[in-house]
Amino acid sequence: MIYGWVLRTVRLTVRGRVQRVGYRRHVLDIAQELGIAGYARNEKDGSVIIFAQAEEEMLESFLKTVQNPPPPAQVRSIEMREVKPNPRFKTFEIKYGKLTDELQEGFGATQTVFINYWAEFKDYRQEFKEFAKKTDENFKTILDKYGEIPEKLTRHMEIMTEESKKTTEMLETMKREFIETRERLDNSLTLLREAVERLSHKS
Repeated sequence: MIYGWVLRTVRLTVRGRVQRVGYRRHVLDIAQELGIAGYARNEKDGSVIIFAQAEEEMLESFLKTVQNPPPPAQVRSIEMREVKPNPRFKTFEIKYGKLTDELQEGFGATQTVFINYWAEFKDYRQEFKEFAKKTDENFKTILDKYGEIPEKLTRHMEIMTEESKKTTEMLETMKREFIETRERLDNSLTLLREAVERLSHKS
């Protein structure tokens, strides 16, 4: 018992998209927020093992949260079994593996977030194109219906055209920067792997 509460302890095997996507960090943040003790550890089969112990109510909240991580992580299944409490664990921690694996984990999570952000950006760019197309069609309808547009309206249309060009240029610049950033991440990961392999051979 802890502070007069009944202690419950479980061991979870979490499967799905839970490695190289920041899932262990998510579990750690929730555990620290709720006061859960234990650990999270990557397994070679792609799953994540979670050992968690706490008062019943807090543990239930923890279990609900780890089942619904933020994207890009995705939990497909969780196997849970009750185990004996381990008084050695006072806080929650991530049990790290080999240095090369952890480097891949960190860069993989960063790259995944980047790719998802870029996908959202592409969706926004498509929406902008559709908006620009509809705007052009609306102006053409006005021209066909009234023959002439007052000078002020013509000036507004010119301003919108200029802003549209500026926005398109900005989007293209952001695209180039995203591609360059992804290439730098890939190069950095390659260099780090080579450095770790050289250190391993020397030792």
